[in-house]
Amino acid sequence: MTKNHGKSIKNDKQYEALRDKGMGKEKAARISNDPQSSKKGGKSNNLEQRDKKALLAEAKQIGIKGRHDMKKSELIHAIRNH
Repeated sequence: MTKNHGKSIKNDKQYEALRDKGMGKEKAARISNDPQSSKKGGKSNNLEQRDKKALLAEAKQIGIKGRHDMKKSELIHAIRNH
């Protein structure tokens, strides 16, 4: 039975599955709270096609420190590996 993780987790079942796979709490929560993450067949958003302003906004949402000093390629790497 799936445990209730409170209001901050939108999809408890998916969150627990990700945590069981060894994913960190923050990343598992971010994925399980994204309404698009449960849909199959979607394409990933191509980070290279975004402008730096959009990348900075996503980096801010994720909580990447030092994002304003990064080049576009560094931002993409930081977003993908967070």
